[in-house]
Amino acid sequence: MEELVIEPGRAERRYWRDLWRYRELFYFLAWRDILVRYKQTVLGIAWALIQPLLTMLVFTVVFGRIAKLPSGGAPYPVMVFAALLPWQFFAGALSNASGSLIGSSNLISKLYFPRMIIPAGAVITSAVDFLISAGFLAVLMVWYGFAPSVRVLALPLFVALALAVALGAGIWLAALTVKYRDFRYIVPFIVQLGLYISPVGFTSAVVPERWRLVYSLNPMVGVIDGFRWAILGGAYRLQWQSVLLSTLMASLLVVTGTGYFRRTEKTFADII
Repeated sequence: MEELVIEPGRAERRYWRDLWRYRELFYFLAWRDILVRYKQTVLGIAWALIQPLLTMLVFTVVFGRIAKLPSGGAPYPVMVFAALLPWQFFAGALSNASGSLIGSSNLISKLYFPRMIIPAGAVITSAVDFLISAGFLAVLMVWYGFAPSVRVLALPLFVALALAVALGAGIWLAALTVKYRDFRYIVPFIVQLGLYISPVGFTSAVVPERWRLVYSLNPMVGVIDGFRWAILGGAYRLQWQSVLLSTLMASLLVVTGTGYFRRTEKTFADII
């Protein structure tokens, strides 16, 4: 029988080991969130596809047909959906993670476990929508007769970058929402604004060169550029500057978010 020793500071010293020990709780919470999301809905999991599909149609009409912005040589709907793939994952992960601690208040107030499991599980839950959207993108590319090149083998690297950005931002907002409930209203605004200031309906090439560096401080710019480069092949040019900045910003978000979360974690049960 395993002996549980409770002593001051022990949980702090074993925190990262406890994250691994409680991995089954991580799987359970992630699976619970997936089941709850589509429970008692008429269309069920189809909702994961309806929103990006409608967004693609609107952006194609507004930016492609009316504004006539360049698409880098790829069909405009394919170009837009290649960007919506990581953006919807990020937006969903951010929304789920920000309120995840509040939604698990009963669990937090009664049991000990590394609290970071909760927002991390909420981020992973968004991978379901990501996989559904990826399947539709494959169908869309077949419809337009647009085949990816060998660059698609680099796609997992940009998926990992998108995951890092979502995880870092999600941990930050999860901790902040516990203390400042205003963030429940701020996060939807951030997601809505980010959709239009990120290169989803257009390419980064339309941004003037003198503003490119500042624009690339948005970590999703490099993620979206990377996805398009990997998926669209020779039809799209990779902006290495934006990818490097996104990698730096993602690392900064994860490190600072983890630090802030750890500092405030011990107060969650008291104020939640």
